[in-house]
Amino acid sequence: MEWFTADPHLGHKNVIKYCNRPFNTVEEMDETIINNCLEVLKPKDTLNILGDFAWHKPIAERALHAIKETGAKIRFIWGGHDKQIQNIIRRYADYTGTLETITIENQPIVLCHYALRVWDRKHYGAWNLYGHSHGNLEDTELQIDVGVDSHGYKPVSFERIKEIIKQRDGGLV
Repeated sequence: MEWFTADPHLGHKNVIKYCNRPFNTVEEMDETIINNCLEVLKPKDTLNILGDFAWHKPIAERALHAIKETGAKIRFIWGGHDKQIQNIIRRYADYTGTLETITIENQPIVLCHYALRVWDRKHYGAWNLYGHSHGNLEDTELQIDVGVDSHGYKPVSFERIKEIIKQRDGGLV
């Protein structure tokens, strides 16, 4: 199964205030987000992380190691705050890039940390999954913010994304 997430900002204390996250401490936030990932991932799954993963190297290392221990693959799309942990990400990720087009069940999906106005095959129903906006940008018919702030601090499955797009009457579902 394919899972998508963005913007966990693990180890970033101020994101709790900036994004009005319901956590008392950064440790509580980190544990919740990591455990939510580990609960859903199975061997052979892929977790697509669309950037801004962690603020500090130790929490990045611990989280990515735990994700890989599930047997899942990691596809990592760089965000604006990943430079300080890029060596750790490269050690655990099966793929890294800034923009990637994947296909699941014949559905083209463009992955980017940022929401795009136009993207490859948009006029043919391709989707754009993104992060960065922390739920503060209205999705369009074929776009979904997959960030943790928009999905209960959990990864969102391809199946759930397909349901959301279908409810909007968009895409090739």
